[in-house]
Amino acid sequence: MKPAMLSCEICGKEMMLEEDMRTHLLLSHLEDDLSCPLCGLSGVSYDELCFHITSAHPEEQHRQKEPAHLTCASGTAARTNSAVHVSGKSCTDGDSRNTAGATSTAAFAVSGITVVPGSWPEETAPSSAALTAQGPKTMQGSVGCWREGANEINSEHNKAELELLPLSKREKIFFCPMCSLVCSSSFILQEHVELHLQDQHSDQGLTLEACSPAVTSASSGRLSGERRFECPMCSVVCSDSFSLQEHVELHLDHNTAVNCAGSHDSDLKLATQLQQEETRRRKQEDEEQERKQFKRLQRQFGLDGRGGYHRQMERTMERAVADGLLEPAEFHRKRADMMESLASGVDDGRTRTQGVIGALYDYYQTECRDCVHVWLSAETDHYCSSAGDQGWGCGYRNFQMLLSSLHRTDEYSSLLQGKPVPSVPRVQSMIEEAWKEGLDPQGASHFSQRVRGTRGWIGATEIYILLTSLGISARIIDFHQPTGAGDTHPRLFDWVKQYFCQSGRSSRLPPRVIQTDLPPLYLQHQGHSRSIVGIEQKKNGSLCLLLLDPACSASDTRKLLSRETVSFSIRHVRKFPRSLKHRQYQLVAAQGVLSAEDKQVRILNSRTFCAERIP
Repeated sequence: MKPAMLSCEICGKEMMLEEDMRTHLLLSHLEDDLSCPLCGLSGVSYDELCFHITSAHPEEQHRQKEPAHLTCASGTAARTNSAVHVSGKSCTDGDSRNTAGATSTAAFAVSGITVVPGSWPEETAPSSAALTAQGPKTMQGSVGCWREGANEINSEHNKAELELLPLSKREKIFFCPMCSLVCSSSFILQEHVELHLQDQHSDQGLTLEACSPAVTSASSGRLSGERRFECPMCSVVCSDSFSLQEHVELHLDHNTAVNCAGSHDSDLKLATQLQQEETRRRKQEDEEQERKQFKRLQRQFGLDGRGGYHRQMERTMERAVADGLLEPAEFHRKRADMMESLASGVDDGRTRTQGVIGALYDYYQTECRDCVHVWLSAETDHYCSSAGDQGWGCGYRNFQMLLSSLHRTDEYSSLLQGKPVPSVPRVQSMIEEAWKEGLDPQGASHFSQRVRGTRGWIGATEIYILLTSLGISARIIDFHQPTGAGDTHPRLFDWVKQYFCQSGRSSRLPPRVIQTDLPPLYLQHQGHSRSIVGIEQKKNGSLCLLLLDPACSASDTRKLLSRETVSFSIRHVRKFPRSLKHRQYQLVAAQGVLSAEDKQVRILNSRTFCAERIP
């Protein structure tokens, strides 16, 4: 069945929905701009226009279909047979006339409020008693508004009619911010919003009451009338609110304790995890730092596998050829000499300077009258570093100096007969042979049992095992800390003086300059080593060591052999206490020949190596 159409009383326009009709009335037929659609009458009120249409055009009105529901400006629905109580007046749709002479279809104008009978749908219409109970305020709050339905004001039809209005009238329309109502007055809109707020407060109160712990049991509470309080956290039912409060507090205390315990365990676990990560990170950083330090030490002490004496000599000569300092023919000649020396194991003597001790003896006999006593070692040759061992060969060169002096001493010459001063690579081979005999296993482990073909630095320990393997008794004296002011080592100077004075104790009046038959002393400190070949004693009692340094070139050492340059070059040999300020020094002294049994004892004792510590 086709639904009934709604027809506008003013213009006769038909519409399907009441919401569209209400919006049409507000937008198209405002009270201050009404006109008759059948004739030229205009400028009249809505009531007068309705009376005019029913009286002047009755035949046109009967042609239109009677609407199922008439539209009212208030948007409030009422039954056609119900009374509307406004301002003390009661009107019904049963009256065919009112004070304005309107018919049953006419609207009632009460206090400027237009109410159209029959505008409420029958299923939602309130009774007259309800409207009366609402009073003037409720009616006034709902007058002049349309409650939008499914289509609302944003429908295409309503928008089109709204756009047809002049701008001045369009500004007089007010929209509710809380629902889809359209009002023609700001005062009406304010009261309407207040009703919304009252409804929200009442709904919230019902919601809170429904959610409150003090809820009556659904079954037994309503039947018996007794109030029972159910716990919101479990199924326990209490008889009064006080018992329920205590019960709920027990729940909360238990949950708090569980949460605190869980939080404590979680914090402890997190702290342990962070500590483990920090320890792991620091361990990795330490390992990386240790690895870098180890590589630096390997490079510093020549154990990084970059080649030894042979390879370094070749590279140096190749650079000299590239720079134009060495002819290619000279390069091949020197390389052949080097290969011959390496094959024989004997030093080629290119870095050796002989007659140094004799030159010093002559100098002190004729010059340097401020010295009371001077003690010199046995004749010793000076060996300086060459291009093949520059920067790491000082220990090997000092051993060559010591061995050159032992060859000239009667006590050791027979033992070393047929053993000339070896080359640097040969000294490295001798150290490896000493390790194979069982000497200094810890040192052998440090060098991984291999020193030949490397740039490995050697120190006092390696000099000791070399002398021991040759059958020479040796001792190591360790001055492990300074013994004087300013980090000096006066005890070291005193020990050296006692060493050189031991050969002249029988003389009552020793000469001012004494050349002993004692070999020089090997002096080691951090990063370098030298040979002590004598000591001076000044008039004021101070001591001065005489040192031969492998870092001193052969040309500078030869200046000691000339009377014209000796007084200037002697300053490179003298070392006063203020010049020796390293924290630790070690001396190696040769003291006799070992028997076969003594040598075996020394080999066994070298497993736990111990030096003589002073102080």
